[in-house]
Order: sequence, then C-alpha cells, then structure tokens
Amino acid sequence: MAAYSDKWIRRMAIEHGMIEPFAEGKKREGVISYGLSAYGYDFRIGGEFRVSREPVAAPSEPVDPKSIDESLYEMIDTEICVIPPNSMVLGKTVEYFRIPRDVITICYGKSTYARAGILVNVTPFEPDWEGHATISIVNTNSRPARIYANEGIAQLLFLAGNEPCETSYKDKQGRYQAQREVTPPKI
Repeated sequence: MAAYSDKWIRRMAIEHGMIEPFAEGKKREGVISYGLSAYGYDFRIGGEFRVSREPVAAPSEPVDPKSIDESLYEMIDTEICVIPPNSMVLGKTVEYFRIPRDVITICYGKSTYARAGILVNVTPFEPDWEGHATISIVNTNSRPARIYANEGIAQLLFLAGNEPCETSYKDKQGRYQAQREVTPPKI
C-alpha cells in the first residue's frame, strides 16, 4: 500500500465528490487547521454532539456496545462542546466522504488536541463507504475540555490498494453506510 498525494486527493474531491465540502489548502486563521495537506486531509468536527446525561444506571453498570441505552445520551448543537473530565462525546464530520473501491483510510487525531489530552478515535473508512463519519472524542484530563465546531479535529490518510477489493463495505451492506447523523453503535 502507498499513500495518495495532495494532487490525487484534490482531483478525487473535485471531480468525483470524494470530500464535500472540500477545503483547498490548510485553513489556519485563528482556528485549528483543516483542509488539504501533503498526503492527507484534515477534516472538521460539526456542531452536533451526543453527550452523556447524568448517570441513570448504576455506576457499576458496564457500557455494552451491543445494547446502548440511548436515554443516557442527549444531542446538543453548539459551537463549543465542553467534555466533562475523564469522559467522551460523539460528533460527526462536517465533510461527507465517498471512498473509492480501491482505497482505505487511516485517521489520526490532530496534535493540537492530543497535546491537550484530548484523543480522537475514528475507525478506517473502508472501500466504497460513504457518509459523515461519527467520531469518538475522549477527554483524558481531570478537568473539562473544549472542542471547537467547524474546526480541524483529525487527519485522514488515503491508502491505495494493489487492486480493488473483492467485497467492499457497500457490497456487504455495512450498517453505517451513508450515515448523516451522529450514530451510536449498531448491531
């Protein structure tokens, strides 16, 4: 596998709608940067967040990804999301992605957030997946932390396969295909 360059990413975004909206070059004027970089694309977090309500279940009750109690979470729409200490929120990308069949992505959190103890987790965007990505943002601090909507949150690297995959995400009818909302776990 090899990483695609900014030239390829720009062409695929403009000619094939791989990234919408697409930001040419890195935007930095007083914001956490986003946009096209040498071998990747720094995407933004939108202003919709799924945050934890006050605990309804007993604190010893485990979180079960096979059975998430959605009443424990509320949706908020805000320009600045404050994440409680040692907690997490879910958000979604501003950008809508359409990944080609012969490409897979890897995502890394922005160093600006990482250096502040805020970690970002996004699973790979599989071949033929499309949608707004749901992002897990974890505050490892003992104090609340801020996330800024419509600013950079993570960088996506595009990796070329040697040939198109036999079975893509779309082929297997993946449960997160074409998502447009902040999406909790599904089974």
